[in-house]
Amino acid sequence: MTVFVQFHLLTPYPPSNPNRDDQGRPKQASFGGHPRLRLSSQSLKRAVRETAWFLNDLAGHRGTRTKRIGEEVEKRLIANGTAAENARAVAATVAGLFSKLEAAKEGKPPLTTTLAFVSPEEWRLAHDLADRLAAGEKPDEKELKKLVLRRADGAVDIAMFGRMLADDPDFNREAAVQVAHAFTTHRALAEDDWYSAVDDLKTREEDAGAGHIGEAGFGSGVYYLYACVNVDLLVENLGGDRALAARGIDALARALATATPRGKQNSHAHHPLARHVRAERGTKQPRDLSGAFFHPVNLRLAELGANDLMRASVAALEEMAGKLDRAYGPAAEAVAVMDVDREEGSLDEIARFAAEAVDQPAPADA
Repeated sequence: MTVFVQFHLLTPYPPSNPNRDDQGRPKQASFGGHPRLRLSSQSLKRAVRETAWFLNDLAGHRGTRTKRIGEEVEKRLIANGTAAENARAVAATVAGLFSKLEAAKEGKPPLTTTLAFVSPEEWRLAHDLADRLAAGEKPDEKELKKLVLRRADGAVDIAMFGRMLADDPDFNREAAVQVAHAFTTHRALAEDDWYSAVDDLKTREEDAGAGHIGEAGFGSGVYYLYACVNVDLLVENLGGDRALAARGIDALARALATATPRGKQNSHAHHPLARHVRAERGTKQPRDLSGAFFHPVNLRLAELGANDLMRASVAALEEMAGKLDRAYGPAAEAVAVMDVDREEGSLDEIARFAAEAVDQPAPADA
């Protein structure tokens, strides 16, 4: 049976604007009929991929998402002595394996029409093919994609978050990790910051006014984040490399607790860490605990026996987990908790618990 690892995190954000909408304001959502602030799953996954846990601990096992495949191929060919005209033609052929190409721009290498997620192994194979084409070889055109594209390899982030190649779905990757949009556990609205900037060279005698004025949105609150790992699919996407899958889950657990989207970070210096993490491991059908916050916790403080939003959020989360377990049966065979305020658990313990799921045997009655 499939083994799942589920993460439930509560993270308090100070006044900040880490994930903006098209108007530059904090993203929002309505839940339970009440306004909340929101962080998109896309921004969270990007933040996870940019943590040291992924950049350093998984170095050599990270994909590159880009439209500039042709540019990289052409640049390398020219550096190795291939004539520019031939290099551009070869680069267009290789880039076209990943996606249709945009209309050519004079003097520019070809761009793919979509962002392609390319693994380190595929980069190596793409460059090898480019060398062969530049040398005059003519492999069977029907086989070109099979010479480069892979259905499974060692790119952990592609294995986790998947990819879509619209022109060749045979080489799509189904995401082994689902990441929900994070939202505040309580009512929260974006606020406006009116600000001004001084022109250092403008004298008071000339004009006492500001050199620039503007407005910017921000917000704060305790965010609930849910993520679910299909461990079996992760191993499959990594070509059966169980040790690498365990390293990936370890890195993911650490990144989820520490990563934050970086919008307006220089203006707000937001670097929050999760204050409560609940990790669950087992073969039962996954379920999130978002229902714990359908009624905003700021309207339930007395009921939850808490005097602040953080503790009320933890109480509501634990309450919902217990209610669902009583109604449907235990959702997991094992649970690990880190709670900063209660001085319970640690991130090392959470990461180790999660990574152990790779070699966790299914229960006898499964």
